[in-house]
Parts: sequence; structure tokens; C-alpha cells
Amino acid sequence: MARGHQKIQSQAKAAEKQAKMKKQQGHSANDQKKAAQKALVYVCVLCKSQMPDPKTYKQHFENKHPKNDMPEELKDL
Repeated sequence: MARGHQKIQSQAKAAEKQAKMKKQQGHSANDQKKAAQKALVYVCVLCKSQMPDPKTYKQHFENKHPKNDMPEELKDL
């Protein structure tokens, strides 16, 4: 059993090792989901599907809803 200065050194080394392991793991899944959700800013008016940009939104609308009229915000793209 370590005592005194050796114990303190061992605890510091273990804490440093834990911090390094945590940093290598990267972000948690919850953080990644939150970041991805922030990027999805366009919502389809028909199916409520979420898209990151207007170009993708227009492609989605042309492919998934060809019989419906294009929304005004997508006509000029």
C-alpha cells in the first residue's frame, strides 16, 4: 500500500490517464445528436422531413412529392 508522496503521485498519474482516455473517446452520442439536430433547419411542408440546406430540400421535394406544387421558397433555386 502506497503512502504519503507516492500515493499523491499515483493519484495524479491515474487522473491524468483518465483525462487522456476521455479525450480520446471524443464526444458523446448525445452531443453528436444535438449538433446534428441543429444542422437540420429546413422542414418539408408535406412530410415534415428535416433537411440541412435548400438544395437538398428541393431534391427531396422533386423526388418524393413530384405531383405536388413546389413551395415558393424553392422555386427560385
